[in-house]
Amino acid sequence: MALPSPARARTLPWSWYWDPEVARREERLFTTSWQYVGPLEKAAEPGQFFTARCGPVPVVVVRDEMGVLRGFVNVCRHRGTPVASGEGRCGTTLQCPYHAWTYALDGSLRSAPRSGREEGFDPSRLGLLPVAVGSWGPFVFANCSPEAPSLSETLGDLPGMVAEAGLDVEGLRFRRRSHYQLAANWKIAVENYLECYHCPVAHPGFTAVMEVAPERYRLSEAPTFVSHLAPLRQRPLQTPYPLEGPVGVGSFHLIWPNLKVNVNPGQPNLSIGPVAPEGPERCSGFLDYFFADTVGDDWVESFIAFDDQVGTEDRSLVEAVQRGMRCGVLDEGHLLLDSEWLIAAFQAYVRRECGG
Repeated sequence: MALPSPARARTLPWSWYWDPEVARREERLFTTSWQYVGPLEKAAEPGQFFTARCGPVPVVVVRDEMGVLRGFVNVCRHRGTPVASGEGRCGTTLQCPYHAWTYALDGSLRSAPRSGREEGFDPSRLGLLPVAVGSWGPFVFANCSPEAPSLSETLGDLPGMVAEAGLDVEGLRFRRRSHYQLAANWKIAVENYLECYHCPVAHPGFTAVMEVAPERYRLSEAPTFVSHLAPLRQRPLQTPYPLEGPVGVGSFHLIWPNLKVNVNPGQPNLSIGPVAPEGPERCSGFLDYFFADTVGDDWVESFIAFDDQVGTEDRSLVEAVQRGMRCGVLDEGHLLLDSEWLIAAFQAYVRRECGG
């Protein structure tokens, strides 16, 4: 694939990483895209539910009595209270804890105390707002836009690429969720994820395991996601976790705008999760870790310790970038397109969707 034009070497204006008005415009990125919301096993049986967020929008995912997976905006139509919290079993209804408005699992309003005293009250117009839901293997996604493309369109060739890396996602099971918060704009966290130019300097453990030289570390761009592939070194410089297993390549993907999908060498594993804004200069995220049933706890613990170390190293980098951009001395930066053209692709996406 041809590299981006030199014009794309100019970064987004650095004010876009702290301006509240830009942050407001960016909210639509998260409400019109497919967001990973949780493991399918948390809504596997009728009456099981879990709650999540699509950017700023709270959602609830539930399995109805007929076995259909459904999603709704988790906001009561009365006065805005969430109708569900956490995860668990709700029986055959979702009930607001404030005034007991009660909804069937198809979202329709079943009862509202004292509503019979109100002339013209029409429960058929006051059901929970639906959101689109779908799954890939054990992963559940939601999209708040009524005009959303299908999940399969958004995933595109990604499931095939993950399979080519040696991973059968149908054999994975949820094992752990890890949360994080960063004192940085969400875009800085995404851009850090999209390049390994910094890996030889900042990630000695990762570099000891993966090939990160430009001629070996492969980058690719698809309409709805971008990818980077890092082969396992033939002779790793160290083994921070046992590397033996059917997965022989590091496979890292970002689904626009903010969803990370990671596969690391070794035993069958995949981590997935979004990074989302918590204001113009802070962000948060989580990663759900999935492993095959055959992967033992010792392997999981050593691998997650390795992954946590990489994350700790990245934290200091992205928070330092936020401070540098915020100082106001420079208006923009300059990308090295041979190594950072996935960042250029991401920034082109943000410009296209948000204007500017």
